[in-house]
Amino acid sequence: MEEKIRKLVEKPLEEEKISVADVYFEEENGLLNLYILIDKKPYVDIDTCVAATNIINPILDEADLIEDSYVLNVCSKGEGE
Repeated sequence: MEEKIRKLVEKPLEEEKISVADVYFEEENGLLNLYILIDKKPYVDIDTCVAATNIINPILDEADLIEDSYVLNVCSKGEGE
């Protein structure tokens, strides 16, 4: 599933010079979380995360790959990863 999601969102994000570092699901407190970790030179700021989220959301909605309810988390891959 993670690889399908990565393939769907990589190209549209690359058009904005944003790369996908990782995609994974994690269950936390009974909620399913979809994490999409992104990177952009020179750094990822909140505006980059918002822009990426606005690109990713409609793609995931249209693809309808995930049957269960989930929370989308788009965030920086962090330093040193």
